[in-house]
Amino acid sequence: QVQLVESGGGLVQAGDSLRLSCAASGRTFSSSYATGWFRQAPGKEREFVAAIRWNGGSTDYADSVKGRFTISRDNAKNTVYLQMNSLKPEDTGVYYCARRYYPGDLYARGEYRYWGQGTQVTVSS
Repeated sequence: QVQLVESGGGLVQAGDSLRLSCAASGRTFSSSYATGWFRQAPGKEREFVAAIRWNGGSTDYADSVKGRFTISRDNAKNTVYLQMNSLKPEDTGVYYCARRYYPGDLYARGEYRYWGQGTQVTVSS
């Protein structure tokens, strides 16, 4: 069993930065394929934001966040981070981290096994 706990959300102004954390308990990253971040805005579907693979640490990003967001990990702390810079109002939503155990479509939320409860990010204009 794995538990994921997100933190670091808040209310910021456009152009500001936030760093989200996803702390995992239970099985370590080395037993997984990748950890991803998703977000869900009110009235919209949950969408892929970024992911990092355990083996090699390669990353993927949604086009909407490329160049502004950076995903990273600390294996010793069993934690994945999402550094968000130059935030925009359209980045507003609940941010979730999730873990998957096999390759495939990193954008497909149905392929992630474990999810956190989410942390709210609100960006005002």
